[in-house]
Amino acid sequence: MTSLNRRRFFGLAGVSASALALSACGISGETAFGSGSTDGTVVIGSADFTESQIIVEIYAAALKKRGFTAETRPAIGAREAFIGALEEGAVGVVPDYTGNLLLFLDTSATAVTAEEILSSLKDALPEELSVLEPAPAENKDSMVVTSETASSLGLRSMADLSAHPELKLGAPPEFAERSYGLPGLKSKYGFEPAEFSPINDGGGPLTVQALLDDDVQVVDLFSTDPAISRNNLVILEDPGNNFIAQQVVPVVNGKLVSVAAADVLNEVSALLTTEDLVALNDRVSGEEKANVATAAGDWVEEKFPS
Repeated sequence: MTSLNRRRFFGLAGVSASALALSACGISGETAFGSGSTDGTVVIGSADFTESQIIVEIYAAALKKRGFTAETRPAIGAREAFIGALEEGAVGVVPDYTGNLLLFLDTSATAVTAEEILSSLKDALPEELSVLEPAPAENKDSMVVTSETASSLGLRSMADLSAHPELKLGAPPEFAERSYGLPGLKSKYGFEPAEFSPINDGGGPLTVQALLDDDVQVVDLFSTDPAISRNNLVILEDPGNNFIAQQVVPVVNGKLVSVAAADVLNEVSALLTTEDLVALNDRVSGEEKANVATAAGDWVEEKFPS
């Protein structure tokens, strides 16, 4: 699925403390997560875009490497659909992004940091669902400039933008009104661009090309977009947390996932980085056009211990 459509857990403390942590989330390891056997099939669903499908295949390959039976159900749909599938028990696990999941569950949520969001998720999730350990990997909106612009203007942070009101900014049309868009840049960083160019491809190739052609000097891209590394672009730091944390996290129906399976998913989370997602997205969506399962399996073979 395109970037345009993409816009459309309280963590476990560690493998050895899994049962205790799950119980603290309101789900008993014995009654809900079972005995931790590897007999049952873990069914893993995904949202309807490539990165989610890659993560699902990573989860499945890691579980199989540890002796579990796992199957995938990719491209279930938008968040309403895959959270519904989790609640109904059609799938046992789905990867999601912490900030967007919280806002889906609680539209009035004000948490912005990774820690605040995880704490808020504990209370916001339906009773039968829980989240496991979040990964260091994030896929979030980011202010991006070319390396030439960053070097010539000394831009490292979004806070540096206020000294350059001559810059033009390109982003999806809704960026003009969203709290994290132009209003957020003004309130948190004192930056008002000389011109806002609405580009209706959700941070896709038209947005990237507008930046490379210098039609605009700042754009809104997702942090795992391979175009960033491919074109040596620079993500500006966000010390004011204008864009809330969006860590990759397994969301589970505890009645369908054992403690042992949850432990494996936590191990995956501990290893998965933003750089990994960039590379995997590039393999699948770039020139190589690798199969999703192949790219995910290669990552598991290289990074995940037997």
